[in-house]
This record gives sequence, structure tokens and C-alpha cells, in this order.
Amino acid sequence: MKQFYVYILASKKEGVLYIGVTNDLERRVLEHKTKINKGFTSKYNIDKLMYFEIFSSIEAAILREKQMKKWKREWKVNRIVENNPSWEDLSKEWFN
Repeated sequence: MKQFYVYILASKKEGVLYIGVTNDLERRVLEHKTKINKGFTSKYNIDKLMYFEIFSSIEAAILREKQMKKWKREWKVNRIVENNPSWEDLSKEWFN
């Protein structure tokens, strides 16, 4: 069964946030960490995985991503703090 992810990255604790969607979370986070794609996340060093949700359809994931992008910053921070209060990079042990 295919899975899709909506994720929030941060530059640091309570830093600049980015919300994205992907079908391969590990690959996509690695792309952010290695700055393969030049743009917003590479410019602001946004490469720490703070939060993610899993979906079984791309349509549901994209809908959720659009919803979350419309949220106030405070709501996004609250979602992170509820699930990851120490703002740890959830992907810190994925890559060596």
C-alpha cells in the first residue's frame, strides 16, 4: 500500500517553518538536508523534520498540506509542540 506524507520542517527550534508533501519522506528530507533543490528551504537552512502525518491517498495528503499552509504560525507551532515538545529532528538518525 502506497503512503503519502505531509511534513513540517524547521530551520531550528521555533525557527522558519516549511510544509511539504511527498510519497517518500526519507528521500525528501535527505533532499532538503543536502540542498539538492535551490529555493526557500535551502536559502533559509530549513532541514530539520519536526512533524509528519501519513495518508493513503495523494489527494488527501495534498488537501491536508493546503489546509496546514493556511494555518496561522501559532497553530503550526502548537502542532509541533504537541507531538515533538523538544523540537528534535525526527530524522536525525536516518542518515549516517
